[in-house]
Amino acid sequence: MAAFFEAQLDFILFFYGLAFILLGSVCLSIARIRPHERPWTVLGLFALVHGIGEWLDLTALIAGDPPAFAFFRVALMTSSFMLLMEFARLQAIQFGLKVPGRWIYLPLVAIVAIGGIGGVPSTACALARYIFGFSAATAASFIFVRHAREFSGAPRRLAIFIAVGFALYALASGVIVRPAPFWPATVLNDSSFARITGTPIQLVRGALACVLAFSVWVIWGQLLVTEIASARYTAHLRRQFIWALAALTAILVLGWTLTEFLGGIYRQNIEREARGDIGLLASRLAGETSTIDGMVKALAGSPSIIALLSGGSHQEERHGRSVLDLDVEAFGATLGIILDKSGAIVASSDRDTAANPVGNRSVPWFQKSLAGQAGYYFEFDPVNMGRYYDASQPVRSDAGEIIGVAVLQKSLHGLETDLRQFVRPYFLVNADGIVMLTNRPDRFLTALWPLSAAKKAALTGQFGPLNAPPLLEREINEAQWANVAGERQYFLRHFEGRSQWSLVIEMPTTTIFASRFLGIVITLLVTITTLIYFIGREHGIRESVQMDRRLKLQELARELRFRATTDPLTGLYNRSKFDEVLASEMSRAKRYATPLALVLYDVDHFKLVNDLHGHQTGDDALLRLSQLVSERIRSTDLLARWGGEEFVILFPGLDGEMARQAAEKIAEKVRQMLFDKAGTITCSFGVAQYAAGDSASTLIARADRALYRAKLNGRDRVELTPLPDPAINDIASVA
Repeated sequence: MAAFFEAQLDFILFFYGLAFILLGSVCLSIARIRPHERPWTVLGLFALVHGIGEWLDLTALIAGDPPAFAFFRVALMTSSFMLLMEFARLQAIQFGLKVPGRWIYLPLVAIVAIGGIGGVPSTACALARYIFGFSAATAASFIFVRHAREFSGAPRRLAIFIAVGFALYALASGVIVRPAPFWPATVLNDSSFARITGTPIQLVRGALACVLAFSVWVIWGQLLVTEIASARYTAHLRRQFIWALAALTAILVLGWTLTEFLGGIYRQNIEREARGDIGLLASRLAGETSTIDGMVKALAGSPSIIALLSGGSHQEERHGRSVLDLDVEAFGATLGIILDKSGAIVASSDRDTAANPVGNRSVPWFQKSLAGQAGYYFEFDPVNMGRYYDASQPVRSDAGEIIGVAVLQKSLHGLETDLRQFVRPYFLVNADGIVMLTNRPDRFLTALWPLSAAKKAALTGQFGPLNAPPLLEREINEAQWANVAGERQYFLRHFEGRSQWSLVIEMPTTTIFASRFLGIVITLLVTITTLIYFIGREHGIRESVQMDRRLKLQELARELRFRATTDPLTGLYNRSKFDEVLASEMSRAKRYATPLALVLYDVDHFKLVNDLHGHQTGDDALLRLSQLVSERIRSTDLLARWGGEEFVILFPGLDGEMARQAAEKIAEKVRQMLFDKAGTITCSFGVAQYAAGDSASTLIARADRALYRAKLNGRDRVELTPLPDPAINDIASVA
């Protein structure tokens, strides 16, 4: 399980950062709804900065993590936790609690900065998480506990849920830190947590970030529902919440599947390439040793060597030594030795090897050759740091009896020189995993995997101090994916069948992360597109609901205005509206010296209609009369109900005579019309023209006097009031 999650660390960091960025977006949305709630803005900034920091961790995993970039990420992480602490501080102030001012950040930042002076980012990172991460998340948890005390129902449960989430995040992010050279970071850290639980701490932090984002998202929805207060919008938001959660879950699962698929393609390519490279290395090593293998076999079967071990003549002994020297020189061997059955050196190409330990009977290849088999052995000389390959063969008499051992030794220095041009790191290691030959000098005499204390002490006595620490956490059996200095690598091991030594090749896997990064980018783009769709749809529904409200309010306003200015029976303007229009038209007539006439009329003997036929018949007659008159006037004229059965018409642009003629035509049409039960009715009209110095009351009074004359003169007629004499008006004004 640990290896699986370790391989998914890039997607975990992406998911972790995405959760916090979503949390930040939701918090900033809440801040827009409630602009006076400044702490939500600060909390949103914390989440955004922290999410970006996690994506920078992803960048470091893919592209490498130089010290300058590592310190920048520590500074960004510290800044994000400072924002979270500031959120808690501002909320505490709103609760009326006494808290330190912003000056408190200065000594805390100074401690983190001092921790990073030694140039170790892990120290500064651990201090930042202890000082800021744990404190800020714990304070945020306390703040939401206080909020929960003031709420009830769903908001209370949400506040408690968020408080628990921040409390757990304080432990995951502020207690479990990167390994650092001080307690407790040496014991309780990312590595120990992954080793004990089989789960990277980043996955736990990302899950908690999702919980926080989910909870705050629900709060945002509650605020929107309260603000909009629409059943339609509430139902939509609930459906959208479920669909958005399902869609995001599906996108992340499918995105992880795509990322794993793309990474798997490159992983297979790397494994195939590693097998090809290690095969090439094994072939090169075999080519280096096969000549020695063949030559020592020929040497062991040489009659001169047999004679040398059989106690031949002095000349035969000399000839045997000559053959040994020629073979050593011809095949580039470092040393050639002929030993008898007791392990004593009979002949050597190096005259100084009489006391050489190579002749000791405990050497593996010697024992193997005495048993009648070929012996092969890689050895390391700690004195001159030489790496050698020894090949031995039993020497048999003519009767087939083993009478000694022939040995050729070749230095591997030439092989090492040639393979330094090899691009990828390779290691020739002994049975304990100690690097004996490599194209990476800094890893010479390094243990590839951990050793027991006793084994390490024994090897230190044999080889001297070993370079530490081990590269891997466990021994490689055949192939293994592992993290080396924060970068994931692929190791492939090839055992030399004739020796306990083995070849190991290390394959950098930047291409794997690059290919997986393509899957992450695709997932991010689909996530953004989906969120834009849901946010746009939510905005659309919200705008639609608000537009419906605005339209209803406008309709209500129009209806209220209509009721305020309209007669409910006839639908004509009422007296209030007429007074308003009359004042406006009189001002225009005065300003531009244009004529203006006013006509008052009422229904003759209307009380008799009501008495004989009922008020409903009378109302119907008034309605039909209003429709008739409306059809006989211009669109610029104004017809209004003056009260009861009395009406008024305003004729802008007409003088008194013209208005009288218009009234005559209307009277004629009324006279000719049949009004159902009421039969025929007639109307009396009084006409007056606006004159300079007129007010609304004087103009209406003159029209009313004309109407009165029409009544006196027999009804069903039109009377025009002549314009007042200007001289009389002047005298009246002087008086």
